[in-house]
Amino acid sequence: MREKIHPTWYPEALVICACGNTWTVGATVPEIRTDVCSACHPFYTGEQRIVDTEGQVDRFVKRLLERDRKLAEVEARAQRATSPEVPIAELGLEKRYTNILIENGIEVVGDLLARWQEGGDEAILAIPGIGRKVLADTKKLLRARGYQIPGETAAE
Repeated sequence: MREKIHPTWYPEALVICACGNTWTVGATVPEIRTDVCSACHPFYTGEQRIVDTEGQVDRFVKRLLERDRKLAEVEARAQRATSPEVPIAELGLEKRYTNILIENGIEVVGDLLARWQEGGDEAILAIPGIGRKVLADTKKLLRARGYQIPGETAAE
């Protein structure tokens, strides 16, 4: 063997774990510090502790919270879209028909649905200036937004 090329061997090197456990081993350094040992590792202890040295768990939890926030926003947006308080003007009907409905006391979608509940299609067709085409267009717009029209089944 060559002289002076090998590291110094310490047969009684001290190993110190972050949990406080210590033991001796042979090593090329006099002291070794470690984060996890067999006394505190979750695999050996059966404990469901997460060992996180690089913040990966925190990043994952942040992503989950962000996903939950976005899902809540989507749900709230869907609730607003099918709210009975949506103005008739937001449906997208022609302005002339929107004005006719407003003049007849139908200012929000809830009013229109209530009128349908009371008398069906005939109650809407009884409004002067509203014909079958406008009725069909209105139903189509309401269904596209997710509204259930009273008196109709889901298959219609």
